[in-house]
Amino acid sequence: MNTSDKIINKRATDPLDILIFEEGLRMKSIWFDKDLDLIIVLLNNKKIIQRPISDFKRLKNASIEELNNYENDGIGIHWPDLNEDLSLRGFLKYELAHFSKKVA
Repeated sequence: MNTSDKIINKRATDPLDILIFEEGLRMKSIWFDKDLDLIIVLLNNKKIIQRPISDFKRLKNASIEELNNYENDGIGIHWPDLNEDLSLRGFLKYELAHFSKKVA
């Protein structure tokens, strides 16, 4: 392989990747409310984003105990018992796609 083909210290061009990987946006805390069908995520910039639990088949059918058994590394959430993974990037994409519906 030619060394000129290597990508060294390439900066992100996608705005979401820039927020996450260059500016350090992270999921700080996560809560679940099954009655309201909500996943609530607190970000390290003090913003809150939310998403319906029912958007995810494995989470929708999970008990609150199963929902609360997750691992959060700041950029992804993993439920080992449910074999489910969600990403900060996915939450942000959903939020952006539904932003105009919230203000309209």
